[in-house]
Amino acid sequence: MTEKREYKDDYPDKKLYIPGPTEVREDVIEAMCEPMFGHRMDRMTDLYTTIVEDTKEFLGTDNDVIILTASGTEFWEASTLNLVDENILVATCGSFSERHANVAERLGKNVDRLEYDWGQAVKPEDVREALESSDKHYDVVACVMNESSTGVRNPIEEIGDVIAEYPDTYFVVDAVSSLGGDYVDIDEHNIDVIFASSQKAFAMPPGVAVCAVSNDAYERELEKDSASWYGGFQRSLDYYDRKGQTHSTPAIPIMLAYRKQMKHMLEESHEERSRRHREMAEYTREWARNHFEMFPEDGYESQTVSCIENTRGIDVAATIEEVSEKYDMVFSNGYGSALGEKTFRIGHMGEHDVASIEALTDAIEDVADL
Repeated sequence: MTEKREYKDDYPDKKLYIPGPTEVREDVIEAMCEPMFGHRMDRMTDLYTTIVEDTKEFLGTDNDVIILTASGTEFWEASTLNLVDENILVATCGSFSERHANVAERLGKNVDRLEYDWGQAVKPEDVREALESSDKHYDVVACVMNESSTGVRNPIEEIGDVIAEYPDTYFVVDAVSSLGGDYVDIDEHNIDVIFASSQKAFAMPPGVAVCAVSNDAYERELEKDSASWYGGFQRSLDYYDRKGQTHSTPAIPIMLAYRKQMKHMLEESHEERSRRHREMAEYTREWARNHFEMFPEDGYESQTVSCIENTRGIDVAATIEEVSEKYDMVFSNGYGSALGEKTFRIGHMGEHDVASIEALTDAIEDVADL
């Protein structure tokens, strides 16, 4: 049995370099402190329509956007329930893509995996081969854009171009740890559903899930006999069209924070935000190759999370602990038992910049005596 551990009021502040949650601007945190108001008041309509339309503008999409109180996990379930009758093909190359397949199985769907070794990226030609050679019709192909367990960035643009040749198959993309920090043209590449979480590259407090939905995906749900209740595309989008609000009570303070941060993101622009993340990723990769090796397949490294292979055999857990104690900075070990000491991960997402990441790598060098 887990025992209660009382929350205290004297924790030291730590700068976060983990794959989310990440650092949040002070004015974004302060935005959560407005007096409470009702979720059916006109004030809520002003708030919700602002964040939905600002998000569409930031992403540069004509697709509809749903913003719900949830983690991105909600749209694993919802997209599967809304779009899949029987068969789904899930490309798996790490822990989170494998979990997407597990979710679909738990929901009673027939799941085929296009499997890759951890650290390898999904290849568009393999997706084509899987679609052409199968005797099944796949309602959905699902792929993670950014596999944060391994630091792999999959080429979802090229994969989407392949799936576009199969008009009755829908393309679902988990972009939880990359959207907002790695530019993708959603409409150009046939992405029917793409979703993210607020606490990653959006650099907001946790608790909000964002999903862009194509008209084809919306129409597909209308044809089905059953769909997700909370994350239903029809229920969410029709309520927005009628009321300009969420169908269920949202976490209003977090949406106030979302509004403030999205204004910052619009000011920077999606393209410039992506460029800044690319600069952080390039710096981190160069540093890693000078001292260790990168874990992902060459040419498919993430723009928001670097997974670094522990080729020098440092004590990853002890290094993380000492960097935290000495420098008040927190980075992450490898994901799960398979990679826990074999790799470590640096989250360069959100509001960090190259100078910020350099401060962390200097601290690691000091502690690990590199």
